[in-house]
Amino acid sequence: MNTADESLALAAARGDRQAFASLLDRHYDRLFAFAMRLTGHRAEAEDLTQDICLALPHKLGGYRAEARFTTWLYRVAVNAAHDRRRRAATHARAAAGWADWELNRQAANAEDAAALDWLAQVMRALPDDLRDTVALTLGEGLSQKDAAQVLDLSEGTVAWRMSEVKKRLRALHQQESQA
Repeated sequence: MNTADESLALAAARGDRQAFASLLDRHYDRLFAFAMRLTGHRAEAEDLTQDICLALPHKLGGYRAEARFTTWLYRVAVNAAHDRRRRAATHARAAAGWADWELNRQAANAEDAAALDWLAQVMRALPDDLRDTVALTLGEGLSQKDAAQVLDLSEGTVAWRMSEVKKRLRALHQQESQA
């Protein structure tokens, strides 16, 4: 006995598993072929067909037999393909946004690394007394008063050393700008 698709769909909507299995058995190949035409790629068509089959039990709850079952199934497939394309476009936009963010982050890191390399090079070129003062005040964040205590110097000497470091940095920067 050959039951009409519409009757099987209504029975499946009420929870009849056998009716649902019969519908899938009848229409799976047709659904896959249609998905293949919609996507143009076998892997995407397989995924789309699986998505439709997974959603079909829920979707059948809305089936009213106002059109042929195959017409309704094509509409479900088209909607699923549109949803899949929208999700893919959203993912692509998000991935592009993350890519831009990552490129900017890498550029900023490269700038920071270059600045740190330059600073390390400059620090190595300073005499030991100036380097010690800079390491304490700028590197460790000590006040000039605290750095003076650590170095057993007057606060004025620490201030002079920092002034000397700034003067040397300006001169070095000026040389590099002209080169």
